[in-house]
Amino acid sequence: MKLIKQFISLMVLVMIPTLLPAQQLKIGYVQADRIRTEYEEFQEAERELQLEFSKVQFEYQTMTQRLDSLNRVFETQRLMSTPDWQREKEQKISQLEQQVQDFQLRKVGPEGELYRKQLQVENEIIQKVQQAVSKVAIDKGYDYILDSIALLYGKPTHNLTDDVLHELRNLSGEEGN
Repeated sequence: MKLIKQFISLMVLVMIPTLLPAQQLKIGYVQADRIRTEYEEFQEAERELQLEFSKVQFEYQTMTQRLDSLNRVFETQRLMSTPDWQREKEQKISQLEQQVQDFQLRKVGPEGELYRKQLQVENEIIQKVQQAVSKVAIDKGYDYILDSIALLYGKPTHNLTDDVLHELRNLSGEEGN
């Protein structure tokens, strides 16, 4: 999939000058991986998501330890207990197993809280990055700005990563006011 994106990006770069021969195109690029590692809001979001994940993991481990404990007690006392006691313990174990499964789906499943929160945070940051890239492109007169992942070579003077990071910090500062 990554190769297909690179190929398409390369083809677009090759085709653009032939489609618009009368115009001088100005093409820049940004290093998305640098933005991800250097933009403080990305780092803060990752820390926040990691903290949420740790909390969920701790809660899950607590539930599974309780389930394991119930299972051990049941297995050790099963042969010496009454059928009513056995049914009661089996029912408790079954209920707790269901609670663990429900917890997993609710928190970390494909539609879980952590997944939705991660998508929301990423979407907000991506919108800010797009806004910053657009502003830099307009302010500096660029026709196209590409991501360096699909770029085989880029003239360092066309690297706009620092400008985008600066603009992102400005956007974040405006929101804080």
